[in-house]
Amino acid sequence: MLRALRVAVRSERLPSAPATGYPRGSALGLEKLNDLFGYGLTELPERGTALPMGKGRIVREPREGASSRVAILSIGTRLAAAVTAARALEEADSTLGVTVADARWMKPIDTDLVKQLATENSILITCEEGSIGGFGDHVLHFLALGGYLDEGKLKVRPMVLPDKYIEAAGQGEQYEEAGLSARFIENTARKLLGKQSVLA
Repeated sequence: MLRALRVAVRSERLPSAPATGYPRGSALGLEKLNDLFGYGLTELPERGTALPMGKGRIVREPREGASSRVAILSIGTRLAAAVTAARALEEADSTLGVTVADARWMKPIDTDLVKQLATENSILITCEEGSIGGFGDHVLHFLALGGYLDEGKLKVRPMVLPDKYIEAAGQGEQYEEAGLSARFIENTARKLLGKQSVLA
């Protein structure tokens, strides 16, 4: 968040200022950040450095020598859930390698990152706390125009908030109801791999 705010503050030279979403709920904390993303931090920095404009990042590399490859491309708050799902998928199947990437930017979309994920994996799942017509649709549009879907070698599934009213509840309960929890991300990949879903 610090780094995203740094970009917004320095954006006075841009034609329009980037929007920064501030997630609700509690933060992950230092121990969880180190565990999920391998930051190796001993304390949180007081000041952030600016993020590279329009560039995402790979936060989790796939298992070495995997015969089957899945990529989860997250934007926003579902990144930790994506890493949790990736770990569960690899734990259940020793032949599977799961990459997790953080898009960071909706516009400009990191086309190099999307190309890499599309060419190195047979399954690509986009995950966002947005609605139909959002980030996942931008990725699909890019892939379709670039011919990445023409040969049928890449299966793509966008995961978004459903177009329905979601009752007030705790954040975790709402993600479950919306189908955006780690379990739902894992089961989306399992379905595309032709495997049985995992129950709660």
